[in-house]
Amino acid sequence: MIPPLRKPTIRNVADAAGVSAATVSYVLNETRGQTITEQTRNRVLSAASELGYVPHSAARALREGMSRIVLLKVGSMLGGHSLDRFIVGMNEELRAHQHALLVTAGPDTIDGGAPAEALGALMPRAVLDLPALLADADANHPLFAIVDGYRTGLAFHTLTQLRHLAEGGHREIAFALPFTLGRAPAISVEEASRIAADLRIERIHPLHIALGEDPHQRIAAVRTIAESTSVTAVAASSDDVAFGVLNAMESLGLHAPRDLAVIGFDDGMHGQLWRPALTTVSIDAESFGRRAALLMLGRDPGAWVQAPSWVIVRETT
Repeated sequence: MIPPLRKPTIRNVADAAGVSAATVSYVLNETRGQTITEQTRNRVLSAASELGYVPHSAARALREGMSRIVLLKVGSMLGGHSLDRFIVGMNEELRAHQHALLVTAGPDTIDGGAPAEALGALMPRAVLDLPALLADADANHPLFAIVDGYRTGLAFHTLTQLRHLAEGGHREIAFALPFTLGRAPAISVEEASRIAADLRIERIHPLHIALGEDPHQRIAAVRTIAESTSVTAVAASSDDVAFGVLNAMESLGLHAPRDLAVIGFDDGMHGQLWRPALTTVSIDAESFGRRAALLMLGRDPGAWVQAPSWVIVRETT
């Protein structure tokens, strides 16, 4: 009879690395205040990896008073290229520091879809409520560092979007939002108007676009903008809203950018497949996710060394 395989212990890792069990514990738990050389640290990590050693998370949680789990609440923010990349970045950074990411989704309630008893059992190291953070336009949060004089929240990315249109000579712009009752948009028309004023854009017109199968509302809304205003461009709050605008324009015999320039937001995978291909704003959401992970671990994410967002210019502007 073949004896069952035994799980490697911290003593096995210590023997393989040629160090004490205490040193292994200090390295794997990232204990502060210890003078351990990088060479020793790498030797311990390599030995743990080769042996397949996994620390007993429950015992460690009891010792530390918390688990190595970081909880990310996304509420009703399901789907979207930027959210996906934010989660990827946050997860990879946490894994690099021997932590795990748990994402919860659900109604925009106080628990964000995570029952209180579950949170108590998990003992998460930290909790990030992403919808609540993004809803605060003036959030003085270190995740939103200052770049070019602006805090890098959603308003910063709208600035990126509107600046592209302003540089193209557009002075009256429609700000397109999904026609959804009972939910405030991520960026309001008032906030977009304040950003536009900094760019010397004369006026922002609200444009509400229904994204259902019935095209009548969006056709009527786009017709009003095209025929009753001096709007020359549309800035959409998402790529899906931009597609709704382009769909209505096609029904009206209008063409982008000749009749109305259109720019999306979020750089989803379908923008380049549309004809004309959609100009859109791309956010470095993966870097935001990595920064969020470091902040949740109490580490300094450092300054931004690249643009937090930029415009992918295609055929609609």
